[in-house]
Amino acid sequence: MKIRKNDNVMAISGKDRGKTGKVLHVFPKTNKVVIEGINIRKKHSRPKKQGQKGQIIQVSAPMDASNVMLVCSSCNKPRRAGYKVFSAEGGNKRTRICKKCGSEI
Repeated sequence: MKIRKNDNVMAISGKDRGKTGKVLHVFPKTNKVVIEGINIRKKHSRPKKQGQKGQIIQVSAPMDASNVMLVCSSCNKPRRAGYKVFSAEGGNKRTRICKKCGSEI
């Protein structure tokens, strides 16, 4: 999975198509991501104490990683990501690059 926490992504399918947001959580085993302000669901919570009212809370639900694309920091458009491998003293290091402009994401 090429998407990491704190990445800027855009939804490419679903009801929130075209919206951008920051990745809050990544679940690589299930291939899902939670994005701030996208895929909002309403959750009903019960009252905690007697006399208190119940609430409806809006929560960002996980969505499949295939439905989002990384937004390139230099192009400011959703682009495919690739890897570039650098040989370093301690071993090989890889960085994510934009497939269109070649800059580091």
